[in-house]
Amino acid sequence: MENFIGSKVALFLGARLLVCLRDDFAHIPFPGEWDFPGGAREAGESPWQTLVREVDEEFGLEMDRAEVLWQSVGPSALDPDRLIWFYVARMDEAAVGDVLFGDEGQAWALMAPDAVLALDKLVAHHRPRLECYRALSGGWGLPVPRDHWS
Repeated sequence: MENFIGSKVALFLGARLLVCLRDDFAHIPFPGEWDFPGGAREAGESPWQTLVREVDEEFGLEMDRAEVLWQSVGPSALDPDRLIWFYVARMDEAAVGDVLFGDEGQAWALMAPDAVLALDKLVAHHRPRLECYRALSGGWGLPVPRDHWS
């Protein structure tokens, strides 16, 4: 658990995924690409605590564990010797009205999952994670059986 560096979430608001267009600064990873909510761990945080804090900072939304459809852990694209936690969660579509876009990123959008997968500028390591989720769940916005969680 201590070897993880961050958490991300493919967050459904209703039937669409919440995505953020990253800032286009050369000094940050994946500049100008579409990304999921989440980010780097702060000292002492668990993967879940990291995710809850990041989603609140970036979008003003409060995560609840009951909303999680799947979780997995794997190598970070930034440092393959460290781990990243990836969650899929679903909130009611009414949560769109609660979005308060923070100061990170150029824009946010809600997109159909297939449209997210088709983005040319999607942070590349999200594509296989999202495809794995779809294969395990049997469809978009559905829970994955717990025996397939990391």
